[in-house]
Amino acid sequence: MIHINENFLKLKAGYLFPEIGRRVRRFKELNPQAEVISMGIGDVTQPLVPAVVEAMHRAVDEMANQKTFKGYDDGGVGYEFLRQAIVENDFETRGVDLSIDEVFVSDGAKPDTGNMQEIFGADNVVAVADPVYPVYVDTNVMAGRTGQANEIGQYEGVVYMPALAEHGFVPQPPQQPVDMVYLCFPNNPTGAVATKDALAQWVAYARENKAVILYDAAYEAFISDPDIPHSIYEVQGAEEVAIEFRSFSKTAGFTGVRCAYSVVPKALKAYRQDGTAVDVNPIWKRRHCTKFNGVSYVTQAGAAAVYSAAGQKQIRATIDVYMTNAASIRETLGKLGYEIYGGVNAPYIWLKTPDGMSSWDFFDKLLQQANVVGTPGVGFGPAGEGYFRLTAFARPEQTKEALERFARL
Repeated sequence: MIHINENFLKLKAGYLFPEIGRRVRRFKELNPQAEVISMGIGDVTQPLVPAVVEAMHRAVDEMANQKTFKGYDDGGVGYEFLRQAIVENDFETRGVDLSIDEVFVSDGAKPDTGNMQEIFGADNVVAVADPVYPVYVDTNVMAGRTGQANEIGQYEGVVYMPALAEHGFVPQPPQQPVDMVYLCFPNNPTGAVATKDALAQWVAYARENKAVILYDAAYEAFISDPDIPHSIYEVQGAEEVAIEFRSFSKTAGFTGVRCAYSVVPKALKAYRQDGTAVDVNPIWKRRHCTKFNGVSYVTQAGAAAVYSAAGQKQIRATIDVYMTNAASIRETLGKLGYEIYGGVNAPYIWLKTPDGMSSWDFFDKLLQQANVVGTPGVGFGPAGEGYFRLTAFARPEQTKEALERFARL
């Protein structure tokens, strides 16, 4: 008799975004003439930039020629030309010394943040912010690292760290020791950023407790404040306790192309039950190469073009489109009396729902009365109740129209 992995049965009834999709589909069925504008799921709308497209076209032509055809990449970890470009442009420019064999190219930061937990023991205690990107929690539930969820959706065995307005939505290190800490800056969903001093506190905590920080930096390209670090490795000693995740999805419009990478430093250690230190880098390499065959050559060629002079200029223009949207959302909703956070160094705007309305009630009101879709804050955790997330990824004309509809609510 085949048995199911009962850890999956602990998961709440539906993942947040499919539930949003279900409600939107139902609304469209009942209101087929409605023109719904999505500012909910963080999908991009601007096309791939010319430098990337041209590189991918050249790569396709190479794949059509016997002499230049490419098969599997360098063991599934990514072509050297891309990993070298990543090291030189994303890290060396910020004073971070990495080798290319600490970089692992993948098809997304979401699967990487979800998969990385596999290489750590099931008895590790996990700490997450509240509110939090649901993947961090759900994948640990699937792995059997938690108990059941309580009435407010928090799982037994997980340490929840409230990320509240009074602390700029940056969680404080917990009083008790934990083993795995998930951090995301610029933050999804709140749009908050962490200073170098704040990250240094986390690095010190991890070093003291021999913990690992799983640091999601998927939105670092949206940082405009020169005092905000783009990488946790800008903090001294972080390479001994942190794994960093990056993505080309929002930065370069690769949501439909799929390319990202993780950095697993050689200095990072985990421990056997007897306390013996073990290098994490080769263990992740073994897992990565066993379960993943690599990102396509065409895609990696396009990703490498992101780092060309033309690519950097063109991608900055695309990011400026989204951040102009964010500034418009902040300004307009602020004038309408909403309490607004985020949207300065991140493409997410975190707003307080009006009149004490619940997150899902505000979602329904916005959908039904303004035909605009956002994301209920409570879907990211109990501390998100009474908040609502909007993204800046809609087309400019859609953002303008959505804000006019807000004004008519």
